[in-house]
Amino acid sequence: MRIRSFLLGALCTLGLGAMMVSCGDNDNEWDDGDSKVELPDSRVYILNEGSIDSNNAGIAFYDPQNGDFIDDIFYRQNESRLGDTGQSMIRYNGSIYVSVYGSNYIAKLNAACVQEKRTLFSSDPDLRGGVRYIAAEDGYIYASFYGGIVAKIDAATLEVKAKLNGLGANLEGVVICDDNLYVANSYEIVFNPATNKNDYVYKKEVKVIDLKTFSLKETLTVAQNPNKLVEEDDNVFLISWDYFDESYVLQLIEPKNNNKVSKLGYATDMAAGDDVIYLVDSRTDWSTRISTNTFSYYDIKAGKLVGSSFLKDAPAELINKSISMMSVNPENGDIYIGTTLFADGNGTMYRFRKDGTFVEKFDCGGQNPKAAVFFN
Repeated sequence: MRIRSFLLGALCTLGLGAMMVSCGDNDNEWDDGDSKVELPDSRVYILNEGSIDSNNAGIAFYDPQNGDFIDDIFYRQNESRLGDTGQSMIRYNGSIYVSVYGSNYIAKLNAACVQEKRTLFSSDPDLRGGVRYIAAEDGYIYASFYGGIVAKIDAATLEVKAKLNGLGANLEGVVICDDNLYVANSYEIVFNPATNKNDYVYKKEVKVIDLKTFSLKETLTVAQNPNKLVEEDDNVFLISWDYFDESYVLQLIEPKNNNKVSKLGYATDMAAGDDVIYLVDSRTDWSTRISTNTFSYYDIKAGKLVGSSFLKDAPAELINKSISMMSVNPENGDIYIGTTLFADGNGTMYRFRKDGTFVEKFDCGGQNPKAAVFFN
């Protein structure tokens, strides 16, 4: 029996594209073992980050074909909460992997969102800083941690097989390209005796790790406070949260050109799909929490940034919403944009066709939408 759940009376209509589609995930078979509900073949799972220290992260389910929706399928299937601060979620070889920063663990879920394995890192002195982002290849999950460590984790058992230390301070986004893992080294906190306060010291580094040897290959110099990474067409795209200078700098890293780093423009979020990087520059007035959003895109084949919006008929309110994520369904090219009310209520999802035509919007079932994965 399929379950339709309407949260707060909102008409829920679609889910969000994957934060990252892992390399090598070509497995179209999946397992629904121990599912408490009957699920369709077409599925979107949305990771809602929740609010820090609130233990309200969750995963919502949506069927884009029929509109069936479950606001927290993780709780429904496992009879427990996801935990504090959902950080990253990917699909790999028919399974779902999710990292939960505040609770400091990674879980492996089957295609029905039933938990199969969980590894908690709090007892490991090297990994107590907290797990951040994850990527997968060749049977391993690679996870970045605050504290400057990347862990190599067996995707089947979630056993930590190796740790690469000394990569910096607080590591953020990760992405895999050409058997190399690119890792953003963002910032560290240093005590300043002159002011008797802690200072943020922002880094200008992307670490490149050779996955064949699991060793540091090189360090790239980028705009300070690198954060988000995506891969498309054998290129790596980076957004640095450069608060003190230009702010939210969009950069291109070219692995086939000796990892040359080039500044492309400005963006606060991005999503990759079919030779295009979809961009938004979302600037928020924190006194009012009103944002001003500028949409654009980067044409990879043409090698140019296009300043016009990729959206044709977006609802007027989207121009002033705080955007927390963007992603693309790799199956059909649909574009998904998630907005947040921070701790004041649930986020909203906006769905567009590949050509930018607006389809619908819906309540995402939790606070601060962060990532999502597709089963088509």
